Amino acid sequence: MSFEIKLPLFEGPFDLLLFFIERDELDIYDIPISKITNDFLHYIHQMERMNVEVASEFILVAATLMRIKAKTLLPRPQIDLFGKEVDPREELIAHLLEYKKYKSIIGELAQFEQDSLQREKRGNILREIKQLSETNNVEAELQDLDLYKLLKVYQRVLVRFEEEKNKPVHYVTQYPYSIEGQKEYILNKVMAGKGRISFVDVITDNATKIAVVYNFLAILELLQLNKIRIYIGEGFNNFWVEESDGSEQLITDANTNGEPDNHE
Repeated sequence: MSFEIKLPLFEGPFDLLLFFIERDELDIYDIPISKITNDFLHYIHQMERMNVEVASEFILVAATLMRIKAKTLLPRPQIDLFGKEVDPREELIAHLLEYKKYKSIIGELAQFEQDSLQREKRGNILREIKQLSETNNVEAELQDLDLYKLLKVYQRVLVRFEEEKNKPVHYVTQYPYSIEGQKEYILNKVMAGKGRISFVDVITDNATKIAVVYNFLAILELLQLNKIRIYIGEGFNNFWVEESDGSEQLITDANTNGEPDNHE
């Protein structure tokens, strides 16, 4: 007479620890380390008696549990740098909470996959009609077709047509601008303006809002490359874009440096 013993399989040591905690309805924030260590070691001994190879991570966690258990038996608790008592179970609890969160997410994804597999996929109506015509005797069915059936088919076609028509449509617009292109454009504008042009005129030269954005980004890059500089003239919001003279000063104030004679 023979019999076999079956042990529940667990994905890893933390899966086993969570099983003990949920089975005995233990508080994960206040784990009775002595009990859970004994249960864990008992499971490993059962595996060894059945000649089941024990994975190294199970042995590592078993050693960790025994180390934590030994620390809890010490007469003097461990104190951190701030004089606060250190709970030797703290790191274990953090790992368990992280694994529990991970396991929950995996469960949700598995359920989502199952729901997706059970959901009927919307097909292509033309392909479906072609398949029906190939697998069914259409001419024989048309002989039994009455006005009610015809209207029902017409209604279904209308519903499907409305669904297709009302599907969200996303448009991707390709603009005829690039940072490199606008950099060259701005340099040409500055040269055409005798080495100087109004900042506002450069930015708003093109009518579209996206062009304004590209122009502004191009000016920032030209400033970084020291190919232009911004001259702050007198008055309110009076800015000019000029050719760079090679100096590292990218923004010049008329009140400090004086406006060149050739500036209008």
